[in-house]
Amino acid sequence: MTAQTPPDTRTEPPEAAGERETLTGFVDYFRATVVMKAAGLSDADGAKRLLPSLTTVSGLIKHLADVERYWFRTRLDGQTDVPTRWSAADPDGEFRVHDGDSLAELIEDYQAACRESREVLERYDLEDRCRGKSGDGDGDADGQNVRWVLVHMIEETGRHCGHLDILRELLDGSTGD
Repeated sequence: MTAQTPPDTRTEPPEAAGERETLTGFVDYFRATVVMKAAGLSDADGAKRLLPSLTTVSGLIKHLADVERYWFRTRLDGQTDVPTRWSAADPDGEFRVHDGDSLAELIEDYQAACRESREVLERYDLEDRCRGKSGDGDGDADGQNVRWVLVHMIEETGRHCGHLDILRELLDGSTGD
């Protein structure tokens, strides 16, 4: 055993609220779960490969930071030159853990990406369409709106919370939601 998860200080999503508050409540709950599942692990444990794939705690944190920035800054807000760790030459680049990667710094970067996402989101209504171009090369902004992006981020972040839960249990036996 190397570490234990910290006390659960997450805010539960609202049980009776408007659509926007419900959607943002769930995405923020899952964002806090990501941090809780990674907190307290050593850099070595964060980088430890327990599966045949590149899936590690640190890699998932890097991936989720890039996903936040892509969907909110690039796609929703139309910002260009938003940094990502993946590329056409290395489509799995965000999952790669390098010597010197600090899990604490990766968590801080993820939390910064989430703050950036919240700042972008404040400027839009649920029905507003994405302004940025998709990464599929066709040059259009597709048809997604803010509602779709929030639902997608709930799905994406929630799915990876499950991965983090399993990795954490394999690393140090910690369980819980």
